[in-house]
Amino acid sequence: MAIVDDQHLVRSGFAMLINSQPDLEVVAEAANGEEAVRALATTRADVVLMDVRMPGMDGIEATHRILADYAGRAPATSGGDAGPRIVVLTTFDLDEYALSAIHAGASGFLLKDAPPEELLEAVRTVHRGDAVIAPSTTRRLLDHVAPLLRRPSATQDAHAAAVARLTAREREVFELIAQGLSNPEIALKLFLSEATVKTHVSHILAKLEARDRVQAVVMAYETGIVRP
Repeated sequence: MAIVDDQHLVRSGFAMLINSQPDLEVVAEAANGEEAVRALATTRADVVLMDVRMPGMDGIEATHRILADYAGRAPATSGGDAGPRIVVLTTFDLDEYALSAIHAGASGFLLKDAPPEELLEAVRTVHRGDAVIAPSTTRRLLDHVAPLLRRPSATQDAHAAAVARLTAREREVFELIAQGLSNPEIALKLFLSEATVKTHVSHILAKLEARDRVQAVVMAYETGIVRP
């Protein structure tokens, strides 16, 4: 994974924590967005911890650039590589930054003062891709910016049309995804196998043209499936 933060002590602290885990390794560090874009152009990282406010290119623009670069390379990549999962390090007094991170393609949010065990669990969860990371944090943040998400726009209309194309069962699964449930939790609630749930989730993301579950949850807020 990669760590992007303009404070050296913060990067070092995160790196020490992550490298202490047998299943995790820091492969790149960057002090600003420009460095992050350059580093991730040559080094593969499955998850990126991305600070929002940094000198020069901030975390929002860096998130957009990194994912756009991967999207540009996707046709030449087996299976179409969507790029790393980017976890934005945030605080709750930054509504506009949070909303911009969502639109840039962030896969989740984590408070900068989160305890170590929460950070590690968030990294593992977003890498698995079977749940929205830190559901309480992401839900509180999305509730906070919900009025901005609900503003009428052409994008919102397109998302509403995509949601309308879901089958009845897909709509059920979509609503549970929007509530932050994982695949095993959805399987238990709907009396389905996890394999069947994974298939439904895959179809839902394809129909919504969402890169991951967080983007699907955002659409749920935009279209009124979830209300704060």
